[in-house]
Amino acid sequence: MTPSDDITVRPIARAEVAEWSRALNTGFLRTPTVSEAEAADRGSYVDPDRTLGAFDGGRCVATFRSFPQRLTAVGGRTVAADAISNVTVSPTHRRRGILTRMMRHDLAAARERGEIVATLIAAEYPIYGRYGFGPAVTTAHWTVDVARSGLDRRRPVPSPSDGGRIDLVDGEDLRKLGPELHERLSRVRHGVINRDERWWNVATGAVLLERAPWTEPFYAVYRSAGGEVEGYVAYTADDVWGERKQPQDTATVRDLIALTPAAERALWHYLCSIDWITAVKSGNRAPDDLLPDLLPDPRAALLTSHADWLWVRILDVVRALEARTYGGEGTLVLDLADASGLGGAGRYRLEASPDGASCAPTTESADLALDLGTLGALWLGDGSAVRLAALGRVREERAGAARKADALLRTSRRPWCPDIF
Repeated sequence: MTPSDDITVRPIARAEVAEWSRALNTGFLRTPTVSEAEAADRGSYVDPDRTLGAFDGGRCVATFRSFPQRLTAVGGRTVAADAISNVTVSPTHRRRGILTRMMRHDLAAARERGEIVATLIAAEYPIYGRYGFGPAVTTAHWTVDVARSGLDRRRPVPSPSDGGRIDLVDGEDLRKLGPELHERLSRVRHGVINRDERWWNVATGAVLLERAPWTEPFYAVYRSAGGEVEGYVAYTADDVWGERKQPQDTATVRDLIALTPAAERALWHYLCSIDWITAVKSGNRAPDDLLPDLLPDPRAALLTSHADWLWVRILDVVRALEARTYGGEGTLVLDLADASGLGGAGRYRLEASPDGASCAPTTESADLALDLGTLGALWLGDGSAVRLAALGRVREERAGAARKADALLRTSRRPWCPDIF
């Protein structure tokens, strides 16, 4: 008998949402008590069929939830993803194989539904590689020292070079304008995931969460010379005064989306022009974000965080490789291993081009040998096969194959996932 044979892993019933939520709070070291309002809110959006609990007797001791997601692949096509969240194991039941059982259950169901990849944001780095996930998108945060930025604070709000303008709006306006802007972003930026109506309601205060105190942000939109909204920023500001009665406030960006370089420049310059603001915290950005170089003095933007963000597991190798476009033309034979035993191992021939690709299982000799997690890290165009070969995570079976893989797979802009889930 294995240590977890006495633990039942199964989808929860609707009536068990409160008990499941208590286990979730326990695993994340939050106050374990669950109010009726919190249970009702969570019950309004979780799908019990995709919400797993591990039960020891009548007590839930581990949690796992997934939901449907759309993820933008390289080239702008969106793919169906199995988004995994709310993963916990209570401290009394660690290292008993419970997470492995929940992961096996969920990924098998995801394959049956036809989802192409699975995604998650890892609280801890070492956990998910053993299940075939790889870090595919990186996040970066900057703090801008406004006084050092080189922007002239004595002038009015900077006028965008294309004749556009910045306008303040409220949350209701953003709920109308934001979804269409975000949809346009998802067509051009790989790594972006979809936002549903609940996301917009929570982000703008239309739905208040008991477990997350609400601070109303400011919202500013960028309109082009023709009046079209091409970007927006949501931000908060603190209230700090120095010993010499000098304001030293920090603006913290919650969300900034720009569809054009002009909109991006205008929004960052606007934030750095606000009276009393001496620092701007960028929030979650791509590691190649334009922000530092949009300032006259890029050194004013201090990189304060750089870490893995979105992890990807390939569920259907053929469809995943065919869903994206490539940097050139070529053929690559990949020998994929899967130490997790959760599926996907095999040898595949990829014929790629900037217009798309075809992929199929093959018995041909391999060019590269790697595991599924490493393929997940390469799939959105951010990883380097050459670098991973130097680290021993990719093995060249044919000389020069790693360099060839980089020429096909890597992208000129790095992927970006603005959201956590």
